[in-house]
Amino acid sequence: QVQLVESGGGLVQTGGSLRLSCTASGISFSVNDMDWYRQAPVKRELVATMTRDGRGAPADSVKGRFTVSRDNAKNTVYLQMNSLRPEDSAVYYCSVPPRANKPRYWGQGTQVTVSS
Repeated sequence: QVQLVESGGGLVQTGGSLRLSCTASGISFSVNDMDWYRQAPVKRELVATMTRDGRGAPADSVKGRFTVSRDNAKNTVYLQMNSLRPEDSAVYYCSVPPRANKPRYWGQGTQVTVSS
């Protein structure tokens, strides 16, 4: 059974930082890309992808502020979020993209709220 458990969300002021973590089980973590999405009331957005070969690809909306990384020894992917803005407020989810006839998997999400 695949499980993705996010942590690290919370309430932070504009300009602050948070680091989200997502620990996976039930998958061969090192051979999978990992995605971070966020869900605001009106839209879902891909925030960043961490490829299995270690390349991080943040979305244009967060480039220069967010950094994605992974630790295969800990089956964990991270999202370092700096210079946070109120529009970054959302529920953040980690996700395993579909691969080898397997579906996309999702974590339960962690709330990030940035106050102005």
